[in-house]
Amino acid sequence: MFYPQEMAKISLIVHERDVLAVTRTLADQGIFHQIDVSSYGSSQPAIGSADHWHAQSAAYAALERRILTIMKGLGIEEEVYPTDASIEMIEVSVARPTVEMLEKETFGLIAELTDARKKLEQLERYVHQLEPVVGVDVDIHAFRDQRYIFAMLGIMPVDNLDRLQTSLERVPFVLLTLRREGEQAVVLLFGLRRNADVLERAARSAYLSPLNLPDEYRGTPEQIVSTLRENINSIRQHIAERQGTMAELREVYRERLHVLLWRVRAGRTLTDAMARFGRLHYTYLIMGWVPARRLESLAQELSRVSQDIVIESDIPKRSDSSDDVPVALDNPGILRAFQRLVTTYGRPRYAEIDPTVIVAITFPLLFGAMFGDVGHSFLLVLAGLLLVSRKVRVLRSLADMGKVITICGLAAMAFGFLYGSVFGVEDMLPALWLHPMEDIMHILMTTVLVGIVLLSLGFILGIANDIISRDWGKLLFGYSGISGAVLYWSLVGLGAEISTKNYVLPWPLLAAVATVSCLSVTFSEVLCRLMKGERPLIEGSVGTYIVQSLFELVDTLISILSNSLSYVRVGAFAVAHGGLSAVVFILASMFGGNGGVGYWSIVVLGNLFIVGFEGVIVGIQSLRLEYYEFFSKFFSGGGMRYKPLTLLPEKDG
Repeated sequence: MFYPQEMAKISLIVHERDVLAVTRTLADQGIFHQIDVSSYGSSQPAIGSADHWHAQSAAYAALERRILTIMKGLGIEEEVYPTDASIEMIEVSVARPTVEMLEKETFGLIAELTDARKKLEQLERYVHQLEPVVGVDVDIHAFRDQRYIFAMLGIMPVDNLDRLQTSLERVPFVLLTLRREGEQAVVLLFGLRRNADVLERAARSAYLSPLNLPDEYRGTPEQIVSTLRENINSIRQHIAERQGTMAELREVYRERLHVLLWRVRAGRTLTDAMARFGRLHYTYLIMGWVPARRLESLAQELSRVSQDIVIESDIPKRSDSSDDVPVALDNPGILRAFQRLVTTYGRPRYAEIDPTVIVAITFPLLFGAMFGDVGHSFLLVLAGLLLVSRKVRVLRSLADMGKVITICGLAAMAFGFLYGSVFGVEDMLPALWLHPMEDIMHILMTTVLVGIVLLSLGFILGIANDIISRDWGKLLFGYSGISGAVLYWSLVGLGAEISTKNYVLPWPLLAAVATVSCLSVTFSEVLCRLMKGERPLIEGSVGTYIVQSLFELVDTLISILSNSLSYVRVGAFAVAHGGLSAVVFILASMFGGNGGVGYWSIVVLGNLFIVGFEGVIVGIQSLRLEYYEFFSKFFSGGGMRYKPLTLLPEKDG
């Protein structure tokens, strides 16, 4: 059993001349979880007041946004953290002129490129619209000068052609479809000049986008297209030249921007922290939490940077702790990947067991038992190792999940040897234990027994939590306490003796124990209040309380039964895995012949489908058994996340 790190509450009184150095030291250590005490102390305006630090933090945040805009414009990716880990913050007055200079150097070029690309896109659109009428020997510009004829050339959705014709039934018009490409059509609409308003409204309602050539483009469509293409080539050449200049600027300013970004971020982080300090005339009050094992080393480091600092600390007992104690999870190595599975459900409270180690054992075992196959699991291991390698950029964020997949794949390979299954073929290897398809009842009953063991472990962990938190009423009478555990074990014992007719203990004794524990759980609220000396024992109507308690009793009994039977799905999926693999080979024989290319194509695709689809389903089912069956016996969650002050990228603590 492992609990979250023991935490110490620390209070510092620092002279204003040392406040920046102390804050920087706290950030460098990366272990100080800050408490906002800005409401403490004097509200008098001062150079170092909270309002001043808030203003400084806002100024740094604005500079950070401007730097990121420059980097985005230049195509510079943000690095995780600069190689120089001792990088210092920079003053706003120093950083601002540098940012302004970089904006002046780059924004003009970026704007020029943006305008050129828009112009290029517009000219290419003109060419696209004119190409269908290139062979027409008519001056396009002449359409605008017609006294009696209205003409509109443009692009519209093909689905709206009928709609446009229907809306113009009452006026004379001609609609020519010059070209269709996918869902768009190039059309030419003619009508009388006196009906121009009606024609334009109908065209807009049908989403006809007209070709409005600038006055500089005159002549036949062929002449205009020729001129447009010359301009397009000129613009493309100009864009290529400016992109070369952009690449030069990118290389020149890449390192400078990265360093500047992190120096500004350091300033924002530190000033934001100082804005949450308490102000006491010429001193500051700093409060927060640190891991108890790091308290002494932190105190020594703080005393080194400030001779006049006052340090007070207190390590609360877990039983006396409230919900304001941050929970620091520090599982090493491979366990951190499984820690994410736990925190996805909820963060343990400070006085609650961290189930990461248990999940790291039980989750792969449950997954492996359901997915047991040497061949399929080997592919799963390869996929997990690919994620862990971080070679695929878009999948780098899934590296921790890759560790979980790899371990689950190895566990499933082990079960594959136990089942004698390789790519669904159960006669290729001798089964070290059994073939699921041939011994269905055996594997189903075994998984139920495994479920009983895991649920019993959950009850034991729940009892341990109640002991450490000194919640004696819940320990004795709660569903996750002793009464709940005894109720579960007595009912399991009764079920086992009745089904096997092997009466190890007298069944009346088990029934009596089950009845007493059932009553204890049912009326746990009254018993807890009685034990604590609280009055009244029952709030509200006695009848209402009894009815409510009876409903809760039924729910408890159903929960006990369903939780145990839920583990049947482990054996059921092991059987289904073999059945699904058999279906793949049947389909291959039916549609792919007897060993040809078609046969093996179906086999390969079918097995890849099993690895992907069934792997996801089995993973979800394993999580469900952990979260809703196992965790419900001892894990409540709701702990405060430990967020240490640091200049490094935030990690899950």
